[in-house]
Amino acid sequence: MLFNRTKTTLPGPEDTLPGRPERTFTLAAENKALHTPLVTDEVPEGFEVALFGLGCFWGAEEIFWQVPGVWSTSVGYAGGTTPNPSYEEVCSGRTGHTEAVRVVYDPSKVGYADLVATFYEVHDPTQGMRQGNDVGTQYRSAIYYETPEQEKVAREVSARLQPLLTEQGYGEITTEIRPATDTEYFYAEDHHQQYLLKNPFGYRCHSATGIKVPRE
Repeated sequence: MLFNRTKTTLPGPEDTLPGRPERTFTLAAENKALHTPLVTDEVPEGFEVALFGLGCFWGAEEIFWQVPGVWSTSVGYAGGTTPNPSYEEVCSGRTGHTEAVRVVYDPSKVGYADLVATFYEVHDPTQGMRQGNDVGTQYRSAIYYETPEQEKVAREVSARLQPLLTEQGYGEITTEIRPATDTEYFYAEDHHQQYLLKNPFGYRCHSATGIKVPRE
C-alpha cells in the first residue's frame, strides 16, 4: 500500500528527497540524432523551446527528433522539487518530477500548435499517473509552457481534443499544464539521451489513443 501510494501520489514537502546542488555526471556535447548541441541552455536567436512529459522519455524523444523543424532534443526531469535528481530517485516517486523531453525548434518551420498536437497524438493524456503498464508520477502527462502564447495554444489544442476523446469513451484529459518558470528542467544522465538511437530495439511505450488532433 505504501509503495502504490508513493508511486501514484505526488510527494509533500516532508517526503521530497533533498537532491544535490549540482549535476554529478557529464553529458555529451552533441545530440547524436540531430548533430546539434545536446545542452541547450542557450537557445539560438529566433528558436523556441517546448517542454513535454508523455510517459517514458526514451520513446518521446525519438518521436520529436524526427519532426521537421526540430533543431535539438534532450530528455530530463521536470515538474518536481528535488534539485538534480537521479533517474532512480525520480522513479522512487519522491522527487515530484515527470520524465520530460525538451524540444528546441524553429518556429518558422514548425509551429507550437503542431508540436502540441503531436504530443497528444502519441500518448494517452487521460491516464493520470501512468502510461500503459508504466505506473508512477514520473509518467504523468504534462505541458510546461514558456510564454502566455504557448499556454493559450496548449489549452486551445486540449479543448479541441477533449470532445473527440469523450466520443471514443475516454475520460478527461489529465495533462498538467503549468508555466515552465514553476519548475526547473534537469538533464537526465547521458545514457538516457537519444537512448533509442543507441539501442534501436529498446523499450518504447506509446499508449496512443489513435485520435488525430484537429488542425485549424
